[in-house]
Amino acid sequence: MENKKMKAIVCTKYGPPDVLQLKEVDKPTPKDKEVLIRIHAATVTMGDCEMRSLKFPGMLRFLMRLGFGFRGPRKRFSILGQELAGDIEAIGNEVKLFKKGDPVFAASGFRFGAYAEYICLPEEETLAIKPDNITYEEAAVVPIGGLEALHFLREANIQKGQTVLISGASGSIGTFAIQLAKYYGAEVTGVGNPKSLEVMKSIGADKVIDYTKENFTKSGETYDVIFDVIGKSSFSVV
Repeated sequence: MENKKMKAIVCTKYGPPDVLQLKEVDKPTPKDKEVLIRIHAATVTMGDCEMRSLKFPGMLRFLMRLGFGFRGPRKRFSILGQELAGDIEAIGNEVKLFKKGDPVFAASGFRFGAYAEYICLPEEETLAIKPDNITYEEAAVVPIGGLEALHFLREANIQKGQTVLISGASGSIGTFAIQLAKYYGAEVTGVGNPKSLEVMKSIGADKVIDYTKENFTKSGETYDVIFDVIGKSSFSVV
């Protein structure tokens, strides 16, 4: 007899990490255009932590409570997690892009749900076949940081030989941005914390700046593109 239950990490209310509890919940069933994924790896993103703690400024916190629940996340949002990788265990009747057994990686967005054994996602969601040469753990970290970095670098229309500075280059988006900017042929300067300088160099940064010792906005250097992942430098300064 098929097991219709699964284990999941459930956010019972807003607060510190100990509000997360391991529980047994109903296993989802895919709709006609959905796939059921057995999850092998998931990530903890800044968005997950912000959602769990609800640490948002005044009015935004109120709006988040309106949308997601006042005392804690509503049931549909109570299983956090936005990035995942796993295998497709079942497909809906109208699914055409994937088949049972496909290894995939995905972003669930505001559906959340990745902190569980299974998740259902529309086949046209941010969902793709996992390459054979990367692990489930490696694939799971790609969707949010990788896609956001790619989007903004494409918007910047980076050209070969241009100089690019990435502020916040040691985080998820920043580390992907370094590698993508190098792929496009740019000369890359990464700004990050002192513990990450060697990591930034190892993934392609031509120059690195320790933000605790140097303010890149006052260095006198100019760049063709400045990608401020942190969002703390005003346009008037950069």
